[in-house]
Amino acid sequence: MSQPRPSPADVESGESIQGEYSQDERAVLLRLAHDSILAALENREVSLEPPTAHLAEPRGAFTSLYLHGGLRGCVGYVLPTSSVYRAVADTARAAAFEDSRFYPVTIEEARDLKIELSILSPPRAIEAEAVEVGRHGLLISMHGYRGLLLPQVPVEHAWDRVTFLEQTCRKAGLPLDAWRKGATIEAFTAEVFGEKQAELGY
Repeated sequence: MSQPRPSPADVESGESIQGEYSQDERAVLLRLAHDSILAALENREVSLEPPTAHLAEPRGAFTSLYLHGGLRGCVGYVLPTSSVYRAVADTARAAAFEDSRFYPVTIEEARDLKIELSILSPPRAIEAEAVEVGRHGLLISMHGYRGLLLPQVPVEHAWDRVTFLEQTCRKAGLPLDAWRKGATIEAFTAEVFGEKQAELGY
């Protein structure tokens, strides 16, 4: 089950999508993600003061960690309650040390991690028929349960729109047809970039 900040959310991840951040800004955010993980392991502080006004803008964000080609952690915040700069630092540390599917990243592993960032737009209500695979991520909630899948997930798994809706319900711990039976459906877009994509030629 995925939760908005301050509770981190574990999600599946993959590749995709262009957006508003320059190559320099992407490099700054990726370096920040790496340094946030290493700093936690080395018991030192990292400045969370955004270096530019653009990186001070509030955004939701997810950080996905990969080690030797396999997922090693993925945690994020749906709602834009802090600067994108701080959100990347927080989610990188959480992905390394708080993703309950994995044991905490070690300092030896940290040096070999490949990082992928997903910077989210605010989620907005959407009709099921308007969901576009490859464009939208989904957040489905009902009776206190909530599940999220990033836009790249259905593309990676070759899902159609209905399967995407069903699998987001499954992620929430809801029946697969909950999206037809009153569940709240929200969509968002994500700008996704990182070292895993560079390795694969994205």
